[in-house]
Parts: sequence; structure tokens; C-alpha cells
Amino acid sequence: MKQAPYQALDFTLPDESEKMHTLSDYEGKWVVLYFYPKDDTPGCTVEACSLRDARDDLAELGAEIVGISKDDASAHEKFKAKHSLNFTLLSDPTADVIEQYGAWGKKQFGVEGILRKTFIINPEGIVVKVYGRVTPIGHGEKIVADLKELQKI
Repeated sequence: MKQAPYQALDFTLPDESEKMHTLSDYEGKWVVLYFYPKDDTPGCTVEACSLRDARDDLAELGAEIVGISKDDASAHEKFKAKHSLNFTLLSDPTADVIEQYGAWGKKQFGVEGILRKTFIINPEGIVVKVYGRVTPIGHGEKIVADLKELQKI
């Protein structure tokens, strides 16, 4: 895993309505970019709901939340509706972006897949904080606290 700070890699991926998003779309804003294994699974739901609940605080700090998994647009649409998720979810079916960000690797029992990772990217497009092996419970609150500290620098 790279040590922050470093330049975030740009990408182009579709959201749940097939609208294309690039990281450069968020230039000038803080971005909470998180990678997660699968829509509507227990851990991913807890993590997404934690971020949903922290979204207003993050927005006050000038941050946008963007989630990425291999799930397709219809799965993202259902996941967002079911849990009232108030942020963007992007599809990376080939896992190219997931791999570029180091969020693909060996998981429990040696199975390969998406690793739960989060990156805080500053308005200049620099990764300033990386969370590896994220614990879903309270993740949103942790990011809010860390973002406040990062903005003091």
C-alpha cells in the first residue's frame, strides 16, 4: 500500500443511472472514495449506512462520498433505494480501478476479491489518508473526525 500523500489516479466509471463520472469531476472538493465488496451484504450495508449517516457532516466539510464496487447499475440502484443512500455509487465490473487503487487482493481464507478500503482525497487530487481493512461500524464518524484534523493542516 502506498504511503500518503500521493496523486490520486483519475478514472471514468458509470453510476447507477449509467452516467459517467471521473475523479476530475470532483476537482476543488474533498472526496471520500471507498471500495467495498458487494451491494446489500451485511458488512457493506453497515459501512454504507455509516457513510450515509455522516454525509451531512462531510458535506459541511466540503466532501463528497463516492463508493465503488463490481456491482452493476441495477444492483447499485436497488442498494441505494433500499437503504436511502445519499451519495454516488460507481460500477467497476472489470475491477480495473479497484486494482489500480490497491483494493483487490487476498481476503480471509486466501480468497481474492475487493478489499474494504477508503481514501480521503484533497481538493488538489492528492490522496492524504488511506484506510486499509476498514471496520464498517462507525466508519463515517471516523472519517468526519479525520477530515476535520486534515483540514487544520
